[in-house]
Amino acid sequence: MAPRTERGLFLVLDGVDGCGKSTQAERLVEALSAGAAADRRPLHLREPGSTVLGERLRELLFDRALDLDPGVEVLLFAAARRQMLGELVAPALAAGRHVVCERFHPSTCAYQAHAGGLPAGRVRSVLAAWAGRPSPDVELILLLDPAAAAERRGAPGDRIEDKDDAFHARVAEGYRAYADEVERAVAVDGSGSVEEVEAAVWEEVRRVLA
Repeated sequence: MAPRTERGLFLVLDGVDGCGKSTQAERLVEALSAGAAADRRPLHLREPGSTVLGERLRELLFDRALDLDPGVEVLLFAAARRQMLGELVAPALAAGRHVVCERFHPSTCAYQAHAGGLPAGRVRSVLAAWAGRPSPDVELILLLDPAAAAERRGAPGDRIEDKDDAFHARVAEGYRAYADEVERAVAVDGSGSVEEVEAAVWEEVRRVLA
């Protein structure tokens, strides 16, 4: 009988646009890849996206030509997420591969619930019911002032980034609230250098790996 494969870890990096999550996700994948066999290297995903369906829904969600109700956004995000979980995340974890995903439930709770005005409990219920398994082992929230994040990212690149400063301030508040309220969420100071944030992220991941 073949030896049982140890389940991989599902790790999420999230935060306001411009917080540095893509850079940190790349560095985390690199760190987790050290010494790993080719078939056990971490899977790096972005959400929405990563699957054919997810990438098409991403185009719709960020299209400046569309004016989407926050409730519609939640349903589209949930659909993209469910497809990614079933098609990519679950098989990777079962094969013993770690998964590093940029964005997950914290984004929907911050953008569509806290900033968009939807009831947080209802949004969480939808996500839990339709995109709840497998669930992340840890969600690392990179906290950064929205003004500093906007300066980092430069000109807005989609219709959500186009929203005004008040909206993005509410998003930042939503992330802080999520980190305070959700047990698997961990706040990480995103205001330091790339290396400082990387060290803080790795410290939290090591706790889960232990």
